[in-house]
Formats: sequence, C-alpha cells, structure tokens
Amino acid sequence: MLTRGFPSLSRAAVRVRRLVAQLSPATMSTNIQDSSPSSAANGDAPTAAILIIGDEILKGHTVDTNSAFLTRALRKLGVSVQRITVIPDVQEVIAKEVALLSSQYTHLITSGGIGPTHDDVTFESIAMAFREDTYPHPELARLVEEFFGVTDKGSAAMKLAMVPRSAKLNYGTDPQTGQPLRYPLVSVRNVYVFPGIPSLMERAFNGLEHLFAGSGTTFYTREVFVDADEAEIAPLLTKLQAGWGRKVALGSYPDWLSNYHRVRLVLDSDTQKDVDKARAQMLDELPKGSVVPLVTDPVSIATAEVYMMASNGTPLGEKVASALKTIEAALDQYSTEEICVGFNGGKDCTALLHLYYAAMKRHYPDSKDKVKALYIRIVSPFPEMERFLQDTIKRYDLELFSVEGSIRQALSEVQERKPELKAVLMGTRRSDPYSHTLTPMCPTDPGWPEYMRVNPLLDWTYHEIWSFLRTLYVPYCILYDKGYTSLGSMDNTCRNTSLQVVDGRGVTRYRPAYLLENEEEERNSRA
Repeated sequence: MLTRGFPSLSRAAVRVRRLVAQLSPATMSTNIQDSSPSSAANGDAPTAAILIIGDEILKGHTVDTNSAFLTRALRKLGVSVQRITVIPDVQEVIAKEVALLSSQYTHLITSGGIGPTHDDVTFESIAMAFREDTYPHPELARLVEEFFGVTDKGSAAMKLAMVPRSAKLNYGTDPQTGQPLRYPLVSVRNVYVFPGIPSLMERAFNGLEHLFAGSGTTFYTREVFVDADEAEIAPLLTKLQAGWGRKVALGSYPDWLSNYHRVRLVLDSDTQKDVDKARAQMLDELPKGSVVPLVTDPVSIATAEVYMMASNGTPLGEKVASALKTIEAALDQYSTEEICVGFNGGKDCTALLHLYYAAMKRHYPDSKDKVKALYIRIVSPFPEMERFLQDTIKRYDLELFSVEGSIRQALSEVQERKPELKAVLMGTRRSDPYSHTLTPMCPTDPGWPEYMRVNPLLDWTYHEIWSFLRTLYVPYCILYDKGYTSLGSMDNTCRNTSLQVVDGRGVTRYRPAYLLENEEEERNSRA
C-alpha cells in the first residue's frame, strides 16, 4: 500500500504521453482509426476476449476464477469467448494488449488492476492504448469521497476516480434485490473494466448482463461420456469433426478421476438441429457399450433415486428399503443436530452417506441443516483418499469435524467438542471384524462414550454395496478402481492380488474392486 499521495494530474499526463510515444505506431493504429471490432469468424455471434491483469496470478499467489466465471456467463448470453490472456501489472504490456484485443473482438473484458496502489495501473494503461489522458471524473470523485471518506484530491483512494477521458459509467442492477448498484462499472469504447476480486467482479457482471446480451445467438451443448481410451476413439473423432466442419465443434477431454468414464466428449453448435444430429451420429459410431449414461449430479436427485430403488422389488431394493427404515427410525428419535455420519471415505460409508442424505432430505424437505459427518483421521492416509474426502464435503455440503486417535479416543473427543451429538451412523457390515452380534440400533459398549450406534448396512454384502453405488453413479474413492478392495492407511493397505491380471503386452494391471468375484477375499488388501 502507498503511504504518500500520488503525483499531480499534470505530471501523470506527461508520463502517460511519454509511455504512449514508446509504443509502436503499428500497435496503436488499429484503435485510432475506429475500425469495427470483429464478430465471430462466421459472423453469427458477438465475440469477446478476457484480459486477466495481475502479477499475483502469474506468480501463483492467487488462483484465477474470474475467467471461468466470465466464459460461462458470456456464453449463456450468446457471446463467444475467443481468447483469455493473463498479463502482469505492467502499463506498457496492458496498453499493447488492450490496443490489440479491443480491435479484434466485439467486447474486451479486463479484470484486475483497479485500486489505490502503485501496481493498480489498468485505467492509465487503457488511456495509453487509446491515446487519451486520464482525468478525475467528477462523479467517480464524489463516490470515492462517499465510500472512502476522503476529500484530498491527492489521496491514494482518489486514484480510483482517475479514468480515461472517454470513459463511460455503467450502473447495474442487483439481480437479487432489484435495486441499482451504488458503484458503476467503467467502460472505454468496447473495453469493460471489472474489478479483480471475484465476488465484486461477479456482482458487477450479473448486474450488467444487458451490456452483452441481445445478440439473438444461442449456443447448444451436448455431452457424451465414454468408457474407452481416448487414443482408441481418436481416429473416429477426427473423422467426425472433418465431416461436420464449422457447424459443430467437438472437444475431447480425458478424465483420470472419474469412476464411470474415461473421456468426456463435448459438442457445441449455434443450432440445436446440428448438435442433436451430430450427437446421434456419434452415439451410433462409437464402440458398442462404450457410452456411459452418466448422472453428473447424483446428489441433487438422491432422494428420488434412492426411494425409487427401495420400491423396485429387487433383492437390492429390499436391502435399501431396510436400511432406510433404520435411518428413518433414527431420524424419528433424534434431531439432525444430534446425529452424525461416521465417514472415512471408504465404500461402505460412502453408500451410507448417500442413503442418509436421501432420507434426511425426505424427512426434512424444507430444512437447511447440513449433514454432520465425523472423520477419524488415521496415520499416513492415502492422498487420493484425502482428495476424495474434500470432494465429498463439497458434493454433499457436509459439516465435517475431524479427530485423531483410536475410535474410543475419537468418540471421547467428540463428546467434549460436540456434546449435543447422541447418535452415530456407521457403515458396518457383519463381515467386518467384531460385528456379528450388532443390531441395527445399539448403544456403545460399557466403558465407552455413550452413543447410539446406528447400523443400516449390517446385512448388506460386498457386492450389494457396489451395486448400489454404481447403479446410482455415486462417486467413490478412485483407489477402488486401481485394485484396492478395503482401504486403511498407506502402511497397512495394498492392492488385492485377486484382481491382478496380465494384459496382452505382458503388463501387470489390476481390475477395479467391484469386479472382485469372491467377496470373502475383500480384506486381502489389508495387512
């Protein structure tokens, strides 16, 4: 932060003129001639470039989320984003990029470099690009005084009011309240200057969508999920794209962390007829059995899908119905504040979490309460398990509390930290050690912290757990797809040799856990 005032306006203007003179005439001329920015290559849709400004992005100090938000938001408005560029807080660099990009695209959106400090130089740089001076805009100066409580024209905060001569102020509307936003967005010609802080940028954009809407263009997207190696289907994809030409764009994206597919194919077009026709052709020509009817958000439909399975009359459906009956009995006896799910990332507790989430949302359809989850952290956990845990927290919006030590020690600590808890749902099955005498609801043993243990999965088999997860496309830890059948720590867990195979090239591989034939061999991967 600066601790002294900024140079006077006249000195700043001289500096800008000197810097402008250093830029090559060829770089600047495209804008001086007022040439019209181009639309899409086919002339059907307006285009945009996004200019992310900030040393903190290039140095890895901050993760850029603004470009992803802007790309999605603009696409919904019918604007095709053609370029995203990240540049440092260097005035000459910013000016050159603004001069270049503003002449090539319908809209240029900048993010970052607005503020009171020495490295906030976006306004000056845009002025340089268009060969303009900056000046203290009277309305912005008034707002700075109002927001920051400063009246000194040389104060650091007043730098926010120094904008190019041709700057326009755009007042948006808060989409939630319908009230006008108090602070405007500055634009210069077709350049829109957004703040770099994501929350402020998103609020400003949402309030000013009308600046970019109205083209009449709509983009249509279709996704196809394929359980095949990308190299295997690459020749087909090349042939399909050549046949569609510019009518349909095809993107291929491998996914190393999905349990259900290996490649995501994305079809884009500005006509629904073309994209649907292309999708139909692709489905017809992809290898038989390779297309996965993937459910991308199984959590949002958990209640409907789980209860539908419970009523389908199959053996698995009967197990699901019995588990739901146990969970519902617990919900009748305890409030959501008094129940938590024991969750360590394993397959059984993943199935249990999905069941409990479905039952809780049905029992309390209007409740905003989060599912409470207890994680007893072990020594030397797999990194894949830790990543899956974080993904699951986000997926189910869990309120997770983590403790360490043995189960008894962990429950004692939980009793101190969360005295309101009275019941713990556990993913225990009868095949687990010391579990053959348990009942669906039973208190902890004497000498243990007093809790009601809720065991909805006692009578489930190994294969039923996997059938439940994979039928509903519930995500699970990726280690189970790499030959592990029972997960502990890195010190006591290995791949199950019962899943080991040697392929045609003599390479040893492991099949996924759900293909284990003899479930009595489940714990062979535990030392």
